[in-house]
Amino acid sequence: MSSNHAAMPKFGCVRMLVWLCSFCLASNSFAAAPSYIVDPAPPGLPQSSVLSMVQTRDGYLWLGTVKGLARYDGTHYEVFNEWNTPGLGASVIVHLFEDSRGTLWIGAGNTVAFIKEGRFTTLEIPGGNAELRSTCEDLTGAVWLYLADSRLVRCRDGRVENVWPVEPFSSSRLRTVVAEQSGQLWIGTDTALYQVLSDLRASPFSLVLKSNQVARQDFLQTRRAGGFWQFANGKIFKVPTNGLAHAMIYATNYPWGEAPVKTAIEDQADSLVVGTLDAGVFRFGAEGDFYRLGGLSHKTALSLAKDREGNLWIGSDGRGVDRVKLNPFRLAPAGRDWVVQSVCADTNGGMWLGFNGGNATYAKGDGWKDFGPEQGILNPNFSAVLVDSKGRVWVGTRNGGLFELVGEQFQVARDPRLFGCNITALFEDRAGNIWVGTDRGLACLWNGQSWRWLTREGGLTADNITAIAEDRDGNLWIGTERNGLNRWRDGKFTAIHQADGLPCENITSLCVDRDNVLWVGTGNGLGRLQEGRWSRFTTQDGLASDSICYLIEDDQEHLWIGSNLGLTRLAKKSAASAGTRRVALNCRVYSTRDGLPTDECTQNSQPAAHRTLDGRLWFPTIRGLVTVNPADLVPNTNAPLVAIESIKLDDQEQIKNRLIPAGVKQLVIPASAERFDISFTSLNLTAPERARFRFWLEGHEASWNSPTDRRSVTYTKLPPDEYRFHLKACNEDGYWNSVGIVLEIVVLPPFWKTWWFRTIALVVLVGMIVGVVYFISTQKLQRQLASMRQQEALEKERARIARDLHDQLGANLTQVNLLGEMVGEDKNLPDEVASHAEQICRTARTTSDALDEIVWAANPSNDTLEGLVNYACKYAQEYLALADLRYRLDVPTDLPAINIPPDLRHNVFLAFKESVNNVVKHARATEAKIRLRLADGKFTVEIEDDGRGPGEAATKTGRNGLRNMRKRMEDVGGAFEMMPGAERGTIVRLTAPIAKR
Repeated sequence: MSSNHAAMPKFGCVRMLVWLCSFCLASNSFAAAPSYIVDPAPPGLPQSSVLSMVQTRDGYLWLGTVKGLARYDGTHYEVFNEWNTPGLGASVIVHLFEDSRGTLWIGAGNTVAFIKEGRFTTLEIPGGNAELRSTCEDLTGAVWLYLADSRLVRCRDGRVENVWPVEPFSSSRLRTVVAEQSGQLWIGTDTALYQVLSDLRASPFSLVLKSNQVARQDFLQTRRAGGFWQFANGKIFKVPTNGLAHAMIYATNYPWGEAPVKTAIEDQADSLVVGTLDAGVFRFGAEGDFYRLGGLSHKTALSLAKDREGNLWIGSDGRGVDRVKLNPFRLAPAGRDWVVQSVCADTNGGMWLGFNGGNATYAKGDGWKDFGPEQGILNPNFSAVLVDSKGRVWVGTRNGGLFELVGEQFQVARDPRLFGCNITALFEDRAGNIWVGTDRGLACLWNGQSWRWLTREGGLTADNITAIAEDRDGNLWIGTERNGLNRWRDGKFTAIHQADGLPCENITSLCVDRDNVLWVGTGNGLGRLQEGRWSRFTTQDGLASDSICYLIEDDQEHLWIGSNLGLTRLAKKSAASAGTRRVALNCRVYSTRDGLPTDECTQNSQPAAHRTLDGRLWFPTIRGLVTVNPADLVPNTNAPLVAIESIKLDDQEQIKNRLIPAGVKQLVIPASAERFDISFTSLNLTAPERARFRFWLEGHEASWNSPTDRRSVTYTKLPPDEYRFHLKACNEDGYWNSVGIVLEIVVLPPFWKTWWFRTIALVVLVGMIVGVVYFISTQKLQRQLASMRQQEALEKERARIARDLHDQLGANLTQVNLLGEMVGEDKNLPDEVASHAEQICRTARTTSDALDEIVWAANPSNDTLEGLVNYACKYAQEYLALADLRYRLDVPTDLPAINIPPDLRHNVFLAFKESVNNVVKHARATEAKIRLRLADGKFTVEIEDDGRGPGEAATKTGRNGLRNMRKRMEDVGGAFEMMPGAERGTIVRLTAPIAKR
């Protein structure tokens, strides 16, 4: 901290300066202006000339500029212009008005537009040019538009009902229409004030006006209490509801001179605020007193607006917009923007204070007197001041000891041990004893008679004393630098350290409140001791800083905490249960944004802050002495509205809230989305940077999150389900929006998790199981059936072989046996024996051929097409050659390797054999042709002869032979055909299937 004592003026000079200032103020016609905080809005406007402003019921502040319409939520702007907003006819926004239905009317260039249900619409006004100058709403809900070309338009539900030319030939600069609360309409021009006499509810409606001439009329503005303000002939008239006849002069002679009036409005306190061209903004009190607002960005105010939180917004000509609010904090003149260390009031309405590295000062009213070496303070390096209950003034210094005011001079304290001490704390206990904290221990002026000392040798944990306090139980609490806290009672010390619950060993300040709770300021947070239970609070609980400079209690159950980062007002009740469970502290942090000259409070002095009998608090800072009446700090009870601004899925914008008044209601997230981001805002225009949000994704999170200043949240890979996103916000004073916003979120499952897919999958699975069971059972049955068929085929083959053996071999062998017996009987007849022997030979050959045929049929190695064809051709060659018939074989050279069943091979061969036998025995042919044809899935054998033809041959052959051949072919799934040849003879066609491999 810098030393300021060298720059301090002498008392006489100071009194002269105060006298001159008082004289200047007395000669000024302006009222003493209260302190205001002027905050320029952040950059981002499309253009810096703000022609019109209005706050709509959804909480947004709308600003009309030369290059577009801006919507402001306290932190950023959303810009609308003719290029990005269909329905907005132009980018020059000259007028804004919201009606009772929430419709925003916009004068854009030479067009009129309105926003309704989230959509811009251009109002179709017959007659062309429609530059809007003024709007109002009558008691029927109709909106009246006054255009620059003097036409008056009445609209309802977004449609034009009537258009009237009020003054077709007037060149009036002023065009204004206003509606009183009573329903009376007034129309103003430069030289006339028209009263609408028509019945507004009449249908059809006709406009009837009464004209009142005015020498010069500048502006009209309705009053919240009824009636209206009339700016005319250089005066301001307060016109009551009962009309012009009873108007009273509110202010004579415009304080802004001849400067044109650009705009006017009533603020939250019903005071009239007037904006002028190049002359500033003026605020009028209840009696017509006024002052000009200082510190504005520009002297021209083109537009004015008030928000629901009590702020005044001033749109300038080229410098953007200013937010103006009352400053509850005042700077004491005696502080002089210097580093004030300590302050204490006396019983005469005066105030003692002192400066770091400087003198002590006594201030009363607007004057002050400095006390330094000439007044007895030998070492003017001030540290602390105390006015005790007897009216004595004590001043401590750094390394200069303690001084007491006696008469008009300070004297050194009588104990020589105090001389040269670094005085850090002054305190008076309930008994009137004066305690002095030094770097050499704790001194006490006991009963006003003698000095006593308590030091480390007597039980203190350290001699560097920083703070002193006493509770109602008689305990004296003594804080030290980096050595914890001491409690002195009945002549004994009890040491308290971090291990006992103390937040930090470095004690900076102590305060016992009216509830006998001990509050301990440290270098690492705030401690609270009640009935032996400690609690600790830090910046995580809402404090401005963990480094505490001083503590003081007000009369509204708050504890004020001075720190290097601002003042914190803590509601003590919110900390009452913190020892048993974690609770959210009700804290309000004040800084330069709230009107303080600096965020940094001074430290290392006791007393530091002070409370006077009227309840006002005085805070020493590094930029002077600040005072505030806590009763004037009316909390902002307007809980901010909240809105969802944007929703993104995997960085792709899904919903951007540009104009939807009700906000977003539902979000459907596809299964492919990895994450989604929700951006939101609160409509808190007073302190948007201090807005806090709570959100809860019901169905995914267990409860609400802790309050945060984040304005977005990200969720990744939510399981498929239905969720509800809850959002709330609070303002700078901790008032939460109880309604908030609820967003329905549906996360779609992937198709394999949908009910229809699961149903289909279940059906398919059951079908597969049934199919597998059916397949296994069928296969088992098929195998059993195949086995049975194989067994049956085997039995049939065995029966066939047995039958063949019996029919052919048995008969032949019987014949051979009979012939042998006949040979024995005819042994004496050589001719008979020879005949019998020849017949035996023939029978033996026939038997051999039959046996060969049976063996061939039974041999499985012959179950091929090639085996069948070769055997059949061999038989035909031998048989036809014996019959001395010419024959021709037409068979493919290379036969495919095709397996055929034994029964098919056997039956086809027998049918073939029968056909060849018929050719030899019955056809009387000279030539035979045998052909083999292969086709897809079958083969055909044709036996053609040149004999007598099928009719006669069939007669000779007999029906049974043909029937047997047909029967054999049908048994194997084939076909038998017998037809005449091309020229003569007969063709027998045997067709048999070939099984697919």
